[in-house]
Amino acid sequence: MAWFDEHYHFNRSSLRVAHITDSHLFADPNAEYFNVNTAAHFAQALAHMATQSLDAVIFGGDLTQDHSFESYLLFAELINNADLTCPVFWVPGNHDEIAMLNRISGGQIVSAKRIIAQGFELLLINSKGPTPAGWVSSEHLNEIADCLASSQSQHVVFCHHNPLAINGYLDKHMLENGPQLLNVLVNSANVAALLHGHVHNHYTQTFRELSIYATPASSVQFTKNCPQWQQENHGPAYRMLHLTTQDNALTVKTDVVWLNA
Repeated sequence: MAWFDEHYHFNRSSLRVAHITDSHLFADPNAEYFNVNTAAHFAQALAHMATQSLDAVIFGGDLTQDHSFESYLLFAELINNADLTCPVFWVPGNHDEIAMLNRISGGQIVSAKRIIAQGFELLLINSKGPTPAGWVSSEHLNEIADCLASSQSQHVVFCHHNPLAINGYLDKHMLENGPQLLNVLVNSANVAALLHGHVHNHYTQTFRELSIYATPASSVQFTKNCPQWQQENHGPAYRMLHLTTQDNALTVKTDVVWLNA
């Protein structure tokens, strides 16, 4: 099956979407990543999102830290135990295995990568490469271009890796052909924004007037504008998106939610 073959449809022209990323879970729900209990942070974020009348959640990758299948099962368990009722979609991060993400998909966790609403679509892109850095294959770039060309709707795109440098340590593992992907998106003339995780903090950038938003991690943040790898526990975070379309124009309103602010 090609990446975008499975669709999910919303019969509405406005969506409330949460983007949450980089949970870095372990098999042990009490395990810590840089002195942070990642499962507890993720559960806290899920509980807060359940109060936000969401239509969808997009998980932005790096589900696992220890690469165990039990960590994927914990992810599914935490979602199942939360009061969250909307579908949860995902893109793979550099820590993740797509086969394991597919194994836990079903029911509330949905593997579709093309989400179609009235007047706009969400595309979930695979930026997982052979190394911790990101890479979008030429075949996938063609898939993305074809998918954009097949629709007159505006689009919001999600991937894991940062396509532009953020002047930080994680630039060594950024999306190595990011500008190539961004040019495909901009040249289509129907992409309103791109959202990513990976960098464990919030950033807003532009590329040829395309808005690019980085979402903080649910686990732990990495210090901004720092060439060394420094961690900061600011509590769990996620990004809210309110997407509305009118007269063929898509409006993207977004804010970062810091739960311990």
